[in-house]
Amino acid sequence: MKTETIKDFILRHFRHFNAASLVDAAEGYRKLMSSDGRMLMAIAGAMSTAEIGLSLAEMIRRDKVHAISCTGANLEEDIFNLVAHEHYVRIPHYRDLAPSDERKLLERQLNRVTDTCIPEEEAMRHIEHVILEAWMEADRTGDRFFPHEFFYRLLREGKFEPYQIDPADSWLLAACEKNLPVFVPGWEDSTLGNIYASHCLKGDILNVNTVRGGIEYMMSLAQWYQDASKDHPVGFFQIGGGIAGDFPICVVPMLRQDMGLKDTKLWSYFCQISDSTTSYGSYSGAVPNEKITWEKIAMDTPSYIIESDATIVAPLVFAYVMDSK
Repeated sequence: MKTETIKDFILRHFRHFNAASLVDAAEGYRKLMSSDGRMLMAIAGAMSTAEIGLSLAEMIRRDKVHAISCTGANLEEDIFNLVAHEHYVRIPHYRDLAPSDERKLLERQLNRVTDTCIPEEEAMRHIEHVILEAWMEADRTGDRFFPHEFFYRLLREGKFEPYQIDPADSWLLAACEKNLPVFVPGWEDSTLGNIYASHCLKGDILNVNTVRGGIEYMMSLAQWYQDASKDHPVGFFQIGGGIAGDFPICVVPMLRQDMGLKDTKLWSYFCQISDSTTSYGSYSGAVPNEKITWEKIAMDTPSYIIESDATIVAPLVFAYVMDSK
């Protein structure tokens, strides 16, 4: 008897509504890869704490993802999980917590993200001690690096070892091994971004721009997109909403309209996984067609929206793509 693959299961059972949208989006992803396409993955929400690396890392290793845009939280929380997983605390009945219960978690230095608590000392302060040395060294020498570049350097030097999970399940480690382009708009809005600001205020870091920021990230993204789209169709796969998606998708109208580079190709594929319903003024809930008016995608761009929980949907899409020839 033939063993049923995840793709076989999905094709047999996922036939209608959001399930059918998942199949359509996954098949569109597969077709983009089969036409030698490139994919930018935008990651919002708490996907790293949800351990998206279990599936995303393998997608990166198999060359199914070619660039990542993510929030500062997703960048650092993959590392937090890598070094402190054994100290995480799961709260399965988080919906029943009273304010007094939340206060007790604070007293235990446990920072809650839905059903999972990140340990302050073992994760955040541990990483702070390691990365602060790198920040201060760069500050002394006058070097400047992007947030992800600091992580890449420290990972390559083994500064975060020993790991508490299988390193194969860290998406940032997989990205580092591939030297994948990573763009982190709004990095300041993260735990380490706040910590960096505090060390600038205390005078430990004299040049605030030692960590490069958003405008330079956009310039770097523009160069990547121009290079990638020269000979390949480039797709956009968005998990969640907010700046992680809005920032990178805008590179196309920036190049076409603000730079006057009218030959710049539009995005060749678009998919968003979101549980934000369509509403007035909600970018996260905007249907893909709205992006036509902003000159991000074309009328015939394969576009999909899966209104569901990304922690359930994304691994299934990834499994489908990796199971395809």
